[in-house]
Amino acid sequence: MINIYEVNETNNMIEHENLDVRTITLGISLLSCISSDLESLKKNIYEKITSVARDLVATGKAIENDFGIPIVNKRISVTPIALVGAAACHRPEDFAQIAGVLDRAAKEVGVNFIGGYSALVSKGMTEAEKNLILSIPEAMANTERVCSSVNVGSTKTGLNMDAVNLMGRVVKQTAEATKDDDSLGCAKLVVFCNAPDDNPFMAGAFHGVTEADAVINVGVSGPGVVKVALEKVRGENFEVLCETIKKTAFKITRMGQLVGDAASRMLGVPFGIVDLSLAPTPAVVPWAPQTSTPNSSRIRATLSPTAGVGARLRSTIPKGTPRRRLASWATSWPIRVTRNAVFLMVSAAASRGWPFTAW
Repeated sequence: MINIYEVNETNNMIEHENLDVRTITLGISLLSCISSDLESLKKNIYEKITSVARDLVATGKAIENDFGIPIVNKRISVTPIALVGAAACHRPEDFAQIAGVLDRAAKEVGVNFIGGYSALVSKGMTEAEKNLILSIPEAMANTERVCSSVNVGSTKTGLNMDAVNLMGRVVKQTAEATKDDDSLGCAKLVVFCNAPDDNPFMAGAFHGVTEADAVINVGVSGPGVVKVALEKVRGENFEVLCETIKKTAFKITRMGQLVGDAASRMLGVPFGIVDLSLAPTPAVVPWAPQTSTPNSSRIRATLSPTAGVGARLRSTIPKGTPRRRLASWATSWPIRVTRNAVFLMVSAAASRGWPFTAW
């Protein structure tokens, strides 16, 4: 049973330690939309997304009001478009049209981002997958809410060096294509190895082909909470450190499961996973100078692709932080220890049946 102490503890995490539900992400399968005719494919995709996700944003706001838990983003992930568009898209320009449809659908339902403009080429690359990759610069330049990802390798299959070479050029072209917007296209693009297929965090989110027709996933951001917990046991032995991380991770993910259960019930779709992100947000960069004047420039990429785009609409990194890029990397001992130890502890717990995953 949850007691009043645990309620107060969670409330303190939200108010003082920057705990939030970073995202509720609705995964949508587009396999039923496949058509060899491009116009039919575009129509099918738009109708599927806008019908399945029509209540997502309203559901997120209702959960925020009911539980008093901040849900920063509402997002959608879809089946990798390289698979969905293979029969109808014969040129990079054809895939870019699909990106436009995804952007229109995202705006229609009111979500912050839509992920899945993706190709999985860790072992080989089809002509359709190559065309999608070549279309990324145009797609990122002409859309606002579409996120793209490419998986170029895995531990089992190794690296697809042709894909690595191609992506090196595509990243540069994307930066050039969006240079008038601080090259923001690159902040909406992830190049992966070992990409998971049930990841709710942008920009690397996509709906795996092994998933149900629709599923709700929750991403919880807890670096501030873990940082505070680790500071309380500074100097203790490794066993105490591990136990602290395990208990803290459970408390954080329990909130995510509460939100996921509620969203699943309200939307009528299965609850997938809770993803715990420990990528530092600007508010918990340990060594950043303290000042009340925030930097107004947009910063949407964080430490890892799974933490991803949209953590905050505007950066709160204070002026005087050495460099924008450096401010997003963990340097203090609590966060460095957390990244490694939580992966080991939480992964081990998940293998024993805990209802969450962590990267």
